[in-house]
Amino acid sequence: MPSKERYAIRLKGVSKRYLLSRTTPLHIRDMLMKPWTIRSRLAGEAFWALQDVSLDVRRGQILGIIGKNGSGKSTLVRTMVGLSPPTSGTVSVHGTYAALLDLGAGFHPDATGRENAYINALFMGLTKKRARELMPEILEFSGLGKFVDQPMRTYSSGMYVRLGFSVAVHVKPEILVIDEILAVGDADFQQKCFDHFAELKQQSATIILVTHSMSTLREFADRVIHMEHGRVVNDGDPNAVIDKYMMNRLTASPAARKVFRRSLEAQGLLPEEAVEESTPGGVER
Repeated sequence: MPSKERYAIRLKGVSKRYLLSRTTPLHIRDMLMKPWTIRSRLAGEAFWALQDVSLDVRRGQILGIIGKNGSGKSTLVRTMVGLSPPTSGTVSVHGTYAALLDLGAGFHPDATGRENAYINALFMGLTKKRARELMPEILEFSGLGKFVDQPMRTYSSGMYVRLGFSVAVHVKPEILVIDEILAVGDADFQQKCFDHFAELKQQSATIILVTHSMSTLREFADRVIHMEHGRVVNDGDPNAVIDKYMMNRLTASPAARKVFRRSLEAQGLLPEEAVEESTPGGVER
C-alpha cells in the first residue's frame, strides 16, 4: 500500500559522528599527570561526517547529491536508509525502499546469480510466489545471459551492478537510493537504467542519486544538493547548483583546477564563464 505522505524522506538536524582511532601511544607519564585525558585518548578523535543536516525529499522527486570525496554524500544516504543511525537528529522514511550502496552487498559469492536474485527479491519484500513470477523478467533485464547460473564470485563488477539494479527496480520500491554504483556498469546498461528512471518516476517513485556525473543529473534530476564537510551548502535547481559547484572547483588550487578542467572539457561540460576565462586575455590559459 503506497504511502500517502507528501514527503518520502525527512531529516531534521541530523549529525553523524565517527571516532577516529589514535595512532600515537599513551605514555605512563601522561597517564599519571593527566589522568582525565585517558578516556578521550582511548575513545579517539571525533570526526563529524554530517553536521546539522535538515532535508525534505518530496515523493516522486529525483534528487541528485554532489560533492568532493569525503564531503558526506555516502554517509548521508546511508543515514537516510537506516544503515548508519544518526548521532543526533531525526530521520523519517515513508515508503518501501531499495538501496544500491556497496558493490556486492547482499550477494553471496558462492551462490549463482539466479539464486542471489531470488534471495534479494525476498529480502526486499516480495513473496516467494511473486519473486518466482518476476525472476524471468529480472534476469532478462540484467542481460547476464548464461552467466545467471554461474557463481557470483566469477562475476565482474559490472555484472554485480546489472543484477543488483535489475532486482531493485523490479521489486518496485517507493524509494530508490543509488550511491555512484552505476558508474561501474557499461554505457549501454547505464542508459538502460536511466531510461527506467522515467518509468519509476511515472509511478511516483522517489530516486536519490549520488554521482560525479554532472551530465546525468542535468538530464534526470529535479533537484540537486551540494555537500561540503558534512553540510548542505547549496540546494535547488540542478543547472544552477551544478554550475556553481563546477566554478568553485575551477577556482580551487591550480593543480585541482587543471585536473577538473580537463575532465569537464573531455565531457563538453565546461561552463561558459570558464570558457571565456580560457580565451586570450583571460586569466586561465
